[in-house]
Amino acid sequence: MESMLKTPFLSSPLPIAPHRPTTAHPRKPRKTLATITPDPWTLSDGNPRIPRPFKKNPRKRLSDDNARRIINAKARYLSTLRRNQGSMAQTPRWIRRTPEQMQRYLEDERDGQLYGKHVVAAIKVVRRLAGRGEGEYDMREVMSGFVTRLTFREMCVVLKEQRGWRQARDFFEWMKLQLSYRPTVVVYTILLRVYGQIGKVKLAEQTFLEMLEAECEPDEVACGTMLCAYAKWGRHKAMLSFYSAVQERGVVPSVSVFNFMISSLQKKSQHGKVIQLWKNMLESKVEPNHFTYTIVTCSYAKEGLIKEAFETFHAMKSAKFVPEEVTYSLLISLSVKNGNQDEALKLYEEMRAQRIIPSKYTCASLITIYYKNGNFSKALSLFSEMEKNNIMVDEVIHGLLIRIYGKLGLYDDAQKAFEAIEKAGLLNDEKTYIAMAQVYISAGDFGRALKLLELMRSRNILFSRFAYAVLLQCYTKMENVGSAEVTFHALSKTGLPDAASFQEMLNLYVRLGLLDKAKAFIAQMRKDQVKFDEELCKTVMSFYCREGMVKEVEELLEEVSRFLLIKDNKFMQTSLMAVIGGSREIVNAVDASEELGQPDTEALKMLIVLYLVDGNSSKTKQGVKFLLQATGGLSLVSQLICKFTREGDLQKAEILYEQVTKLGHMPEDAAIASMIGLYGKRQLLRDAEKVFAVAVEVGSSTSRGPLYSAMIDAYAKCGKIFGAQKIYEEMVRKGCELDAVTVSILVNALAIYGKHKEAESIIHKSFQDSLELDTVAYNTFIKAMLEAGKLHFATSIYERMVSVGVAPSVQTYNTMISVYGRLRKLDKAVDMFNKACSLDVPLDEKAYTNMISYYGKAGKIQEAFDLFTKMQGEGIKPGKVSYNIMLNACAIAGLDQDATELFQAMLRDGCSPDSFTYLALVRAYAASKKYSKAEETIIGMQENGICPFCSHFNPLLFAYVKEGLIVEAEKVYGKIVEAGLKPDITCYQNMLRGYMDFGHVAEGISFFEQISESAKSDRFILSAAIHLYKFKGKELEAGIILDSMNRLGVSFLKNLQVGSKLKSPEVSEVEENVGRSGGKNATERRRRACGFLIHKRAEIIMSFK
Repeated sequence: MESMLKTPFLSSPLPIAPHRPTTAHPRKPRKTLATITPDPWTLSDGNPRIPRPFKKNPRKRLSDDNARRIINAKARYLSTLRRNQGSMAQTPRWIRRTPEQMQRYLEDERDGQLYGKHVVAAIKVVRRLAGRGEGEYDMREVMSGFVTRLTFREMCVVLKEQRGWRQARDFFEWMKLQLSYRPTVVVYTILLRVYGQIGKVKLAEQTFLEMLEAECEPDEVACGTMLCAYAKWGRHKAMLSFYSAVQERGVVPSVSVFNFMISSLQKKSQHGKVIQLWKNMLESKVEPNHFTYTIVTCSYAKEGLIKEAFETFHAMKSAKFVPEEVTYSLLISLSVKNGNQDEALKLYEEMRAQRIIPSKYTCASLITIYYKNGNFSKALSLFSEMEKNNIMVDEVIHGLLIRIYGKLGLYDDAQKAFEAIEKAGLLNDEKTYIAMAQVYISAGDFGRALKLLELMRSRNILFSRFAYAVLLQCYTKMENVGSAEVTFHALSKTGLPDAASFQEMLNLYVRLGLLDKAKAFIAQMRKDQVKFDEELCKTVMSFYCREGMVKEVEELLEEVSRFLLIKDNKFMQTSLMAVIGGSREIVNAVDASEELGQPDTEALKMLIVLYLVDGNSSKTKQGVKFLLQATGGLSLVSQLICKFTREGDLQKAEILYEQVTKLGHMPEDAAIASMIGLYGKRQLLRDAEKVFAVAVEVGSSTSRGPLYSAMIDAYAKCGKIFGAQKIYEEMVRKGCELDAVTVSILVNALAIYGKHKEAESIIHKSFQDSLELDTVAYNTFIKAMLEAGKLHFATSIYERMVSVGVAPSVQTYNTMISVYGRLRKLDKAVDMFNKACSLDVPLDEKAYTNMISYYGKAGKIQEAFDLFTKMQGEGIKPGKVSYNIMLNACAIAGLDQDATELFQAMLRDGCSPDSFTYLALVRAYAASKKYSKAEETIIGMQENGICPFCSHFNPLLFAYVKEGLIVEAEKVYGKIVEAGLKPDITCYQNMLRGYMDFGHVAEGISFFEQISESAKSDRFILSAAIHLYKFKGKELEAGIILDSMNRLGVSFLKNLQVGSKLKSPEVSEVEENVGRSGGKNATERRRRACGFLIHKRAEIIMSFK
């Protein structure tokens, strides 16, 4: 190329040779043989020629159809030739031959071949030299047989048909020695093309110089051939230099040459030079084609020149060219990267209108758009179209789908998509692993996220900074401080972590209360000169403000203000104006508010907290004043009050409340209600009443529902149910808007304190006033009526709830199970349980145990066991209450063996048995007549440190009495007394029933006289005593007890019978023995009995008075 730069072609145009006038000399007619024509493919001039005589036996006769076939084949060949030589080659216009000319054409020596036999032979001879090396042949000797036989044009044909550059070079040297040779641009162009196709660019340059020395003016075909050679072999610098020279000569390459050049440049990503050639092309008025537009649009897009890319794209469509899919894909991707999503979607619609099937890259760009816009349905629809059109889904698209499923909460679908990638062998990219890990984190399954990241590490996929950041997020969510610190350290080795990672660690320390570590972490951040973004600055500021670290806040703001852009940053402007420097304190900040404009309320909230913790009341007051002047300031102060009350910091809430009221404002109802609620929780009823009274005086009393609800709740928590009723009545009297919360709180409080009638009245009034109730209110009403024993009213409340369209909850169904269970409507209770199971919310242990309890009470022990097993199958581990209920069911059914097994399972599960556990065991053993085990259970209970009650002895006592084992029953009764327990009424009834049923009259009377003080009004005990006295013939004592029962309003049980469980002969014998006791002894006995009765009567009368 350097030698070419010195040639006149690249410096100045060649001098034009002066025109030499020629004189016309008569040309002698040239004789030609009949068998040879100068150029059998030349166009006919219409002159008759001597026809070639026909052979007697022609080898092959060609019909007119065959002749036309040869002509068409020649036309296609020349078209290919012109295409290889350049686009500016002129297409000759074929002239129809006369019949005589066609006859001569058919009779020449080519016999239907493309060239003459001698030309074909010359081509073959030269081509055979390709197997010989350099210097192994002499072209003059090889071609000696063709001297004078080849015309110049035929020699050009032989040169053109060569494939090896050596043969072409040597033949061209031989060609120049022939008499018919004349230097023309055509022959040099042919040689340039041969050299260019093989890559002998240096030889091509030498040939071009030789052409210039031969005074052959290069045309556009020759220049285009040279440019294509440079482009093909990546000689871009030389190509552009040569193109500049071509421009200076005024030669305009064809559009195909331009396409060759810009395509070569684009492959090497030299898009700027492509654009420059495009501009030159337009200046030269070369008409671009489809390929040109596609290449140039791509280069504009790669350079980020969006406007020019779309202008070229629109020009392409204006020229009636249909863009290819790759062009659409590139422009869609460019639009997505630059945030022009509407344009990208418009291009996609154009593609669909033209029925162009998008590639996977286009689909990936579109799915990215839908993902960013939150239009997940269209993304999934596009994915379905890809599967329909058999478009291969790569890992990138699967990763996007995983992210979309994660956003939609379809974690199972995301898992299936990830498994599909892994099964297809496409799982290679770190981003896919991280996308799935983030889905697990969103689902709260941090363990699986951690396992997935460890799997990625085990497959030798290197962790990027982003992977370490996700791993850090996983550990911080799991609150694993040690692992989080190790991961953060590993992230720090890859470079300074981003602000989000610093924030994750800081939030972890604050959340776990590791304040010292948080302070040290922030100090290290400041030492390392971490550039805070606004969010991280707010987090650190919030921590400093909560801890009251005024000095650290000032230092932080000074540091951050050096690199964080203060302009248009209201948070920093407000913080700096309020904190930094004496002239910028909050006092002056009020005066500077006009210059600042609207201050940042979040910054003011933090600073108010800072000064509250620091105890600086003056700055707190001025900060509150400044905040109240801002738009929405009162709402923000109210939020601060609510925040402090939620945290239980009543002192700070009171300070803010006082500051606001002194400035002539009243906090929002939610803030006042939260204060009243905290007062009620701490039993500070007077303070609650004071705040309530002040709040009610301000504003309309008809719209202060939250305040009244809070006050009713405060009264209820303080045990002042009368005050809660009074507030409710005041609300009704003033016409205040009652809401579901207020009514629910009041009904619940009344039910807790046993005011069931009043609670029922409020429920009725709520229904009469058509008050809009929610699920919680209905649940409260049903539960209150259940506790009041108003079971039918409770069912009507549930039916009303369903009829008005309020959705029942699990709590609703659980309460209704209790309602129907107490009504002994087990089928409806089961229906409620099944409806609860049909809800999306899984049932808890309480719902299962409630249903099991009523199965047990109904004697359906098998159903109880089945439900207990189902509960365990749902992953619910039975607790102490569940085991106790199952033991009670076994006790009712008398299944002592099952009860024992349940008790052992309870111990294995780590549940400590309590008093109810042992009671159920005693009942089960007593019902199974295993009295010794029942007694052992009571002894074991005492050994375990659990004090028994009378209820633990009563099942055993009753069992002995039922079997007539009165002696054993008396022993159990004695153990009750020995244990220091006072027997209860049930115990008395059991003992007295045993004495009476089995005819132990004397013992029964004696027992009654012992317990008469403790059983003054029990119907059964008094009735049994009367029957015993009458049976003994002591009418006087019986009459005294009967009179006492009448005074107490206790009815007498007439159906009781002494000795009802004795056999009839034994009863007769007792009566006979009583009848036979007569005579003097009998009289004496009666006399002594009368004296005793008179004395005893006085005692009984005194006791019943």
